[in-house]
Amino acid sequence: MSGRIVVAGASLGGLRAAEQLRAAGWAGGITVIGDEPHRPYNRPPLSKEVLAGKASFASLAFTPKPSAADVEWRLGTRVTAARLAERTVELHDGSVLSYDGLVVATGMRPRRLRCPGPVEGRHTVRTIDDAQVLRDELTRPGVRVVVVGAGFIGCEVAATAVGLGAAEVTVVDPLPLPMAGPLGETLARVLLTRHQERGVRFVLGSGVTGFEGDDRVTGVVVSDGSVLPADVVVESVGSVPNTEWLDGNGLDLSDGVLTDRHLRVGGRPEVVAVGDVARFPNARYDGVPRRVEHWSVPGDSAKHGAKVLVGGDAGMAPFAPLPTFWSDQHDFRLQSFGAPVLGLGDVRVLDGDTSGDVLVGYHRDGRLVGIVALGRSSVVRAAARYRAELLKQPAPTP
Repeated sequence: MSGRIVVAGASLGGLRAAEQLRAAGWAGGITVIGDEPHRPYNRPPLSKEVLAGKASFASLAFTPKPSAADVEWRLGTRVTAARLAERTVELHDGSVLSYDGLVVATGMRPRRLRCPGPVEGRHTVRTIDDAQVLRDELTRPGVRVVVVGAGFIGCEVAATAVGLGAAEVTVVDPLPLPMAGPLGETLARVLLTRHQERGVRFVLGSGVTGFEGDDRVTGVVVSDGSVLPADVVVESVGSVPNTEWLDGNGLDLSDGVLTDRHLRVGGRPEVVAVGDVARFPNARYDGVPRRVEHWSVPGDSAKHGAKVLVGGDAGMAPFAPLPTFWSDQHDFRLQSFGAPVLGLGDVRVLDGDTSGDVLVGYHRDGRLVGIVALGRSSVVRAAARYRAELLKQPAPTP
């Protein structure tokens, strides 16, 4: 219980890891390293409340638990390399830290489009600074906005832009329906209609091939050759795991950091990965390792990983979280529990109907594996009942 544990990454996963290490009994030093200058803060509101001007950074910042008050924070810096065999990490200033335990919590960064054209006027939403700059752009009178990517973040930004009074808001995506990948066709069609009714235009089944403009973007070129006028472009085309600093250690970094069923990395008992950078097998479903970019995963994985790092996994059941997320778009909310993406082949309406509030269930081999509620009234109460059913399903054994 002495020595030092280094937590690489100072977002929610890094904070929860530090707190859970103390809860697990670690009395030694804890150093958290993060590339942003800010203490950990809540990211989901960035594409909604922050863009809309309804939330400040102060309201987003997390307050560490008292047990983690002595944690050392090295902010505005980043880990550039690791030598796992030597138990050291190198920082961008050239300094080297040794460790007795390492938590990989470096998260994701936005994927960017590699298309010809100007860069000025093109944005992503990942950090508080991103959101504040984009808000200034979206509040310009008569602004025309093109969002590239019809996933959750893209649709949230589009909804917020409409609420701010943008003159035009267009969402472009190569898929035929928004959010169809994680939610399936049933809900995707409902969401498309609801966005269109509130003023969002969609150009679906089309990719982006370039950007027009000299110093600043003025238009978005889509795959059929047409041009969408744009004063502001928001790129929401997925994420890239921050794993380059782990190169050269013989790890599987093909999609995040591959872990075992206890979140250990590369078979090393002194290294665990947490949050959306971790690709882990969820024992609640099957043995296939997957990354999960849901809000609940950083906290759940930090709790499990800290116990493994401090005390080993003897007698512990494998990691088996019930992923949870929500998404606010316009005046409606989506709430999800479980793994809907595993049950897209068998989607059933469990409560309500698609013309109003609706609860949808996702099944795999006849077993309920996920639910999504669209609405704020009776279906939310129904969702709570089905969530309890998901939690009661047989737990994995150690």
